[in-house]
Amino acid sequence: MKEFMFFIRKPRNSQETLSPQKFNLFLKSCEIYIDTLKEQGKLVSAKPIDWSGKIISGKGDKWEEVAYNEAGEVIGGYYHILAKDIDEAIEIAKANPEFKFNENSRIEVRPIKMKEEHTGFVYPSE
Repeated sequence: MKEFMFFIRKPRNSQETLSPQKFNLFLKSCEIYIDTLKEQGKLVSAKPIDWSGKIISGKGDKWEEVAYNEAGEVIGGYYHILAKDIDEAIEIAKANPEFKFNENSRIEVRPIKMKEEHTGFVYPSE
């Protein structure tokens, strides 16, 4: 199995855009999705990311800090999953409740690099 990251991209926090009842349904759907992936042995971890923070850039003594949400789209959470290939990872991502409850959400599906081909360095796990 290969490892993949899903980055949940969205313009706003679901709690702000959904009614309280629909937000609770969304959370329950996410719990079911996570439990299903765990039962299938395809989930390494999944967590929402807090809606506070900063984006930093620069170097030396010239640093800039901006609010993370100025770009209009933020990463609201991630899933670290196992799949045989990118196609299976995409199918797993398509079942994510984000698409049902948050029409402007997108999921970035990215393979995780386990080793540097040029140097042979193996990245630590766990």
